[in-house]
Amino acid sequence: MAHGRPVALAATAVLVCEAVGVAALHWILGVMADRQDMSLAGLDPRAAAVSAWTGGAALGALLLLCGALLLRTALTGRAPGRPARALLVGVAVGHGVLGAAAAALVGWAAFAVLMAALGVLVLALLTPVAPAGEQGAGAPLRPTTP
Repeated sequence: MAHGRPVALAATAVLVCEAVGVAALHWILGVMADRQDMSLAGLDPRAAAVSAWTGGAALGALLLLCGALLLRTALTGRAPGRPARALLVGVAVGHGVLGAAAAALVGWAAFAVLMAALGVLVLALLTPVAPAGEQGAGAPLRPTTP
């Protein structure tokens, strides 16, 4: 029995929540950088704030795009194409690298959250998606009585 659709929906929910969280975190970091009165190696605080906001928007948009690709997979029953799979694999690798850094810098709770997101992404990439109207991955059942 293929569980691709529920897994793709779960991965979509994880990525959308993560996109909102990343964008909010970068917004807060940008506000903090904008309100400071000192510079970092001559960099204007306003430039640091705009960079944080731009990076948060770009990363949030990337995660939303990946969530949209997985939502399309869940709704249509078609596996993502090669470019979409490459993008999803790239995001999964990014989660792995960020999880390793989070374990050292933030703590094990952040590591666990990122590894759970990584697990859902990898599961969504590896689980076959059954087309609409088909119950399982095998041949349709036929009646055995004449």
